[in-house]
Amino acid sequence: MAERVSRPPLRAVIADDQALVRTGFGMILAADGIEVTAEVADGAEAVAAVRRTRPDVVLMDIRMPEMDGIEATRQILAGGGPDSTRIIILTTYDLDHYVYAALAAGASGFLLKDVTPEHLVAAVRLVQSGDALLAPTITRRLIERFAPHNEAPSTTLHRDLSGLTPRELEVLRLLATGLSNAELADRLFLSPTTVKTHIGHILSKLDLRDRVQAVVLAYETGLISPGGGGS
Repeated sequence: MAERVSRPPLRAVIADDQALVRTGFGMILAADGIEVTAEVADGAEAVAAVRRTRPDVVLMDIRMPEMDGIEATRQILAGGGPDSTRIIILTTYDLDHYVYAALAAGASGFLLKDVTPEHLVAAVRLVQSGDALLAPTITRRLIERFAPHNEAPSTTLHRDLSGLTPRELEVLRLLATGLSNAELADRLFLSPTTVKTHIGHILSKLDLRDRVQAVVLAYETGLISPGGGGS
């Protein structure tokens, strides 16, 4: 009988200036076997904790003293590759201008602070596996509302789209309009597996972590404009 390989536990950092949130979320994650390597109260401490403990996922509050979650996200992900730490933004309001800025900085999605324990655990495990947390339609709604009026410091994901094939450009454009993989497959008369392959190639060629960054990029490069119009 082959020996069962023991995988290291998923590791997470919780950054929130409310002690009750940190304690509550930490207990929920620990109960599911997720190791909380640090609980910190501001963005600067979050950056230091990530560099010190190298977690898989960070639960990052947007509004914190000393350094907010947006700047902490930028610093943590600066120069990081596709396998770097994933960040989930914690917020009170879903359609938030600051959430958009955090997504543009590289966060893989966001959660409302009144999230259920089951959803919290599922979200952490989902982004750790490499998937984006947000449904495409929610991502698009958020970006359409704030991308044209974003007053945050520029976070544009400067990427050259010339390396994409015509089919990959078409997939990226439709992805940004909020279509799921199944809907993309139906629209393009492709198999879901082929669609996933195209998306994987897009992310790899553009050095993007997940679908959220792909949608942000499609808007910021003008491939698609608010309202759904392609360039």
